[in-house]
Amino acid sequence: MAEAQRPSIVSVDAPGRQHTVKRTFDVVLAAIGLPVVLPVCVAAAIAIRIETEGSPVFIQERVGQNKEPIRVMKLRTMHHATGDLPSHEVSEARVTRVGKFLRRVKVDELPQLWNVLRGDMSFVGPRPCLPSQHEVIEERDARGVLALRPGITGPSQLAGIDMSTPIELAESDARYIGSFSPAVDFGYVLQTAVGRGSGDAVVRTPSDVST
Repeated sequence: MAEAQRPSIVSVDAPGRQHTVKRTFDVVLAAIGLPVVLPVCVAAAIAIRIETEGSPVFIQERVGQNKEPIRVMKLRTMHHATGDLPSHEVSEARVTRVGKFLRRVKVDELPQLWNVLRGDMSFVGPRPCLPSQHEVIEERDARGVLALRPGITGPSQLAGIDMSTPIELAESDARYIGSFSPAVDFGYVLQTAVGRGSGDAVVRTPSDVST
């Protein structure tokens, strides 16, 4: 019996072609998705603003492709005075009621479709870290991960591996290098959309906060 046909994988020996195909996939999917998610983002932004003060849109500098800084857009899920910290260093008590829901259904990441359309990010790739997360940067750099555009989702996120374990994260990220195909990336996007995987973790110890 003939072996079942597998999705075509773009070879790591053809980085130019891989870049073109992956970028085309990202642009087409983002252009289709943005008009669809815009009403959802507006509704979420209104809910955020009703619950807490401050802008409902959170813009944060992250490390992009080849260590270039990028400004990543998210819907704010934490109290406005939380500060510029990795999620795993922030108490769960800092997350708002609306924010808990948005993080659970991953709606807070939807504004990043604009980052994808701009070329700062890809749909699938390593999640962008903060410039202050030096160990994550070093481990990824040693494995060639930073040559990739960061992603809204990716294999590491779907596996529940976050930035609190830099070596495990970098090793998982590195396994994605060279494995792109539209079918593979669409599979990751679909798994994320239906709720598989987890967002960036927060510390489970509650603390007093003010709104």
